[in-house]
Amino acid sequence: MADRVFRDRRDAGRVLARLLENYRDQPDVLVLALPRGGVPVGFEIARALGAPLDVFVVRKLGVPGREEMAMGAIAGGGVVVINDDVVRGLRIPSEVLQQVAGQEGRELLRREVVYREGRPPPEVEGRTVILVDDGLATGASMRAAIEALHARSAGPVVVAVPAAPESTCRELDLMVDQVVCATTPSPFHAVGESYWDFTQTTDEEVRDLLRAAATAPAGAAGAPGPTEAALIRALALPVEDGVPATETLLSLVGDAQLVLIGEASHGTHDFYAARAVMTRRLIEEKGFTAVAAEADWPDAYRVNRYVRGRSEDADAEEALRDFERFPTWMWRNTAVLDFVGWLREHNDRVGDERAQAGFYGLDLYSLRRSMQEVIAYLESVDPAAAARARERYSCFDHYAGDDGQSYGYAAAYGAGESCEQRAVEQLLEMQRLAAERARGDGLLAEDEAFHAQLNALVVRDAEQYYRTMFGGRVSSWNLRDTHMMDTLDALTAHLSRRRGEPAKVVVWAHNSHVGDARATEARMRGELTIGQLARERHPDACRLFGFTTYTGTVTAADDWGAPADRKWVRPALPDSVEELFHDTGEKGFLVAFDRAPPAVDVLDAARLERAIGVIYRPDTERQSHYFRCRVAHQFDAVIHIDETRALEPLERTARWERGELPETYPFAV
Repeated sequence: MADRVFRDRRDAGRVLARLLENYRDQPDVLVLALPRGGVPVGFEIARALGAPLDVFVVRKLGVPGREEMAMGAIAGGGVVVINDDVVRGLRIPSEVLQQVAGQEGRELLRREVVYREGRPPPEVEGRTVILVDDGLATGASMRAAIEALHARSAGPVVVAVPAAPESTCRELDLMVDQVVCATTPSPFHAVGESYWDFTQTTDEEVRDLLRAAATAPAGAAGAPGPTEAALIRALALPVEDGVPATETLLSLVGDAQLVLIGEASHGTHDFYAARAVMTRRLIEEKGFTAVAAEADWPDAYRVNRYVRGRSEDADAEEALRDFERFPTWMWRNTAVLDFVGWLREHNDRVGDERAQAGFYGLDLYSLRRSMQEVIAYLESVDPAAAARARERYSCFDHYAGDDGQSYGYAAAYGAGESCEQRAVEQLLEMQRLAAERARGDGLLAEDEAFHAQLNALVVRDAEQYYRTMFGGRVSSWNLRDTHMMDTLDALTAHLSRRRGEPAKVVVWAHNSHVGDARATEARMRGELTIGQLARERHPDACRLFGFTTYTGTVTAADDWGAPADRKWVRPALPDSVEELFHDTGEKGFLVAFDRAPPAVDVLDAARLERAIGVIYRPDTERQSHYFRCRVAHQFDAVIHIDETRALEPLERTARWERGELPETYPFAV
């Protein structure tokens, strides 16, 4: 059973209710929740099934001084379950066990009085009892509850929990008629890791939910409302080829200075083309002055020189030729070619250099190339400084390869010299030099000094990135996205100084970078994203747009460095955002969450979301390309295009032209 993350306990209850649908509207069913955390879960189950809800109080018997460890549990009616392994292993005397059981027994009685507020306990004899908690670890408390119910001659007993170890579920399955568990994470560390919000439930919340359940009509789950897909369809805004109406786009952007526009894959033409049209409108109608892309700084800066009329490149295709690193199709494609050509024409019409729009990169993979750019710049303005830079960067010459990984491997494992201090020294010198050049040498000189300074920043951060990537994925991911956000802030500040007013920038990057990590399972791994950092640093001045698709074709490779293929995108998996959007029956639409609160309610639940990078592996699609998210909090708006087509590389091979035939669909992925 796949791991999943719930928004909170009530979200988990709604998920479980769908798994318990066959108990709906059966008059003998009773839902009993273990307080406190089990009550919000049980409330949603009882409401969905049209069944009464009550509490079944169980108290864990914690080891003195190590109360989080259960040596047993106690339930109403004097039922006590002992964990013999813990008691014998820790040599806990029987008098200590009796003392703890006495204390917990008194607390059990107190809670029953507090929660029921004078109501008698429900009769369980012969009834089907669904026993609910917010999750299980060892299952000691649940075993005590089961034994107590058996002692009271309950009918069939069903254990329903959102999360538990598979071993615990198997053990309980021997004691009851059915165990329903929504997810069994492996390895299992703690119940709370299956929730975004695992705030402790209070006694008052338990009483409120029990009162609400008691006043609901008996035996009826209520009339069904509109389906989730129908509700999304009613709230959706129209798009044409993925592009919202200009008035809609400008209204959604408002006064934002940073607009981050994502993509669900690195190889889908529709995302690139729609994003380009949206960006053109923001440049023309809102005064945006830059595109900052998930691309290497020096490669993108060649394009920037071209669109500003500062290079010898004859056309847009030539300006894109520095994008030689895999995957070249991310930037050397027809959609980017058309946009770069348009941007040059726009800037030629504008004339005023301060009002022209530029094209920049945010990424940090260009370790060697950025070193070359720093030295080349210094040779043109300060040969002595160039000699110092060459000496500092010479420490990297001991490592073969141009991608930085050989250096990172050696430095991380102590097999070679770390160049960290030298990269830092060079960055500090470049920052001083850039400040001097900004005091009166003109816009061109200031821009070129800033370009060199940013290349020095890339070297500093790339050195750390390649050294860190061998020590843990999260730290290297976070370093990369923090670098991209720092670069974006530095670029915005630079452009603002040039213009004499706040600059506005559009960011092009994958959904996995543009979306707010706090609303995805990446948060559980400690990862952050540009979208999260933008919201934290500029809470009222940024907007996040995401894209989704259900099926179509995509340009992607089988492995890193492999040739580009034109692959079929398999229909989205059940329980995914993409499947929900597909079920609306619309070919394309936009959902703006601040304009449609009911859509937030629907999309607030944790669902699967697909992410295809430069590699697409359909045979392992669930593991390789899906993650859990709360899309209404991940983005400010999402554009769905139900069927999309592959991005067209400028270098189209016979292999790409041939593509993947539809008959190869492995529908059972």
